[in-house]
Amino acid sequence: MADLFDTQDTAPDSAPRPLADRLRPRSLRDVIGQDKVLRDDGPLGAMLASGQIASLILWGPPGVGKTTIARLLADETALHFTQLSAIFTGVPELRKVFEQAKLRRQNGRGTLLFVDEIHRFNKSQQDSFLPHMEDGTIILVGATTENPSFELNAALLSRAQVIVLERFSLADLELLAQRAEQDFGRALPLDGPAREALLDMADGDGRAALNLIEQVMGWGLSGKLNSADLSKRLMRRAAQYDKSGDAHYNLISALHKSVRGSDPDAALYWFARMIEGGEDPRYLARRLTRMAVEDIGLADPQAQAVCLEAWQSYERLGSPEGDLALAQAVSYLALAPKSNAGYVAWKAALKLAKQTGSLPPPKHILNAPTKLMKDQGYGAGYDYDHDAEDGFSGQDYFPEGVKRPVLYQPRERGFERELAKRLAYFAKLRAKRGG
Repeated sequence: MADLFDTQDTAPDSAPRPLADRLRPRSLRDVIGQDKVLRDDGPLGAMLASGQIASLILWGPPGVGKTTIARLLADETALHFTQLSAIFTGVPELRKVFEQAKLRRQNGRGTLLFVDEIHRFNKSQQDSFLPHMEDGTIILVGATTENPSFELNAALLSRAQVIVLERFSLADLELLAQRAEQDFGRALPLDGPAREALLDMADGDGRAALNLIEQVMGWGLSGKLNSADLSKRLMRRAAQYDKSGDAHYNLISALHKSVRGSDPDAALYWFARMIEGGEDPRYLARRLTRMAVEDIGLADPQAQAVCLEAWQSYERLGSPEGDLALAQAVSYLALAPKSNAGYVAWKAALKLAKQTGSLPPPKHILNAPTKLMKDQGYGAGYDYDHDAEDGFSGQDYFPEGVKRPVLYQPRERGFERELAKRLAYFAKLRAKRGG
């Protein structure tokens, strides 16, 4: 009986095949763009040299050869190749795959089970692979565009090696273009700048690049197009961005660190990438306000107000006009003096509060609205600061038995320079008055 999930192509040789399928590498030596993992001292190269292949998770953006590498690994290790998509596969289909793999193993042949979009399986489905991986029934090769640390079970990750595949560079895409020209037997009808623009449209996706090349070749042009003519005929591929996935967290991290690093150009770039990717500007407004509080603080008290006003402007204007208000806030934050002294002081205060949370305030700063409370010493010895010299009494306001800590230590940057002077002034008075 034929294998239910046998992936051999049954189409006749005369059937039309897309360019991406015609150019699919026939050996790992022909794979473009992944030399770091495939070379002799790379993780896959070393694994193949040892003759032992382990279960793998191939993590990388679309169109970088995850499926191709899995197929070729099976070919080079004489394993039966079975392919599934997590989008279309349920538990009944998985059971059938495991049963067939067991029969195949009894007949002396192993199975490389390739699961595309493996992160789409739920926890119980992911767990179903574990016993079959452990007893050698299958070698699992999963493919995912999402960060495995967040999307895959720890138990599954502990039994598989994560291999990171990189997006194609322009040089990699140029090699693909040259192979495509050899397949067609003619050159792309594009001048130099238009050729580069075409490859740039693919945004690092090899499959997208081949689809664009096939489309251009299909026009049957005799002359060469320039960049302007090409842009009229083709649309740039939409940038990869998932508002709830790994790209979202990577880009907001890049934006935040660019602001913290006082680089307005980089900060504006990452802000624009997120806007172009369809990110909610309100989310960005909230994150910008957080940056003002966390990374600038009292070094520039105006930064928080700038963010709140930009947020309010966006709410009134909407996109795209309101985007500019947020972009201006990005530039302001990047160029503002930086200090996390307030953030550090707050964390230190929380820690101290947890350690001493049961201690009452000192009695001299407690109100005494009743005679009983007065008799207990509430309010006794309190010095009213407005009546003291310089408006400062220097009394201790911490609980009894708590050694006075130093929580807030302003930086010598921006407005915090002035606050540092005030702290030093009060510390001098406190020492003078024995507080």
